[in-house]
Amino acid sequence: MNQQSTISFDRADLLARLESMSELGIDSLSFGVIGFTGGGIVCRYNDYEAKAAVREQKNVLGHELFTVVAPCMNNYLIAQRFEDAGETGISLDETIDYVLTWKMRPIKVKLRMLFSPDIPTRYVLIHRLV
Repeated sequence: MNQQSTISFDRADLLARLESMSELGIDSLSFGVIGFTGGGIVCRYNDYEAKAAVREQKNVLGHELFTVVAPCMNNYLIAQRFEDAGETGISLDETIDYVLTWKMRPIKVKLRMLFSPDIPTRYVLIHRLV
């Protein structure tokens, strides 16, 4: 087993680790990873999430997260938290229980939202509950 696959969803320094990982590294993780710019454009999308959401990377990368890729996250619980963190420059590391609903049956997940003013990519991590 390689080192990346042992990185947990709850790891304290996960934002810095994600930023330093290659695409192959994030593809080896056992949870969904969506990285996006301050403008909301998806720039990282791992293989786990592509398979779980049945959305090919080529159809997600370069598209707006909250209006095209995952409009079910375009609300005060998720999109607004990232917007507020970006405007205030205050780091964000929150995990919430959530239900994904867009183009799929409702799926219970834990979402972890990661942002730091020192790191250009923002992340939504998705741990599907079974």
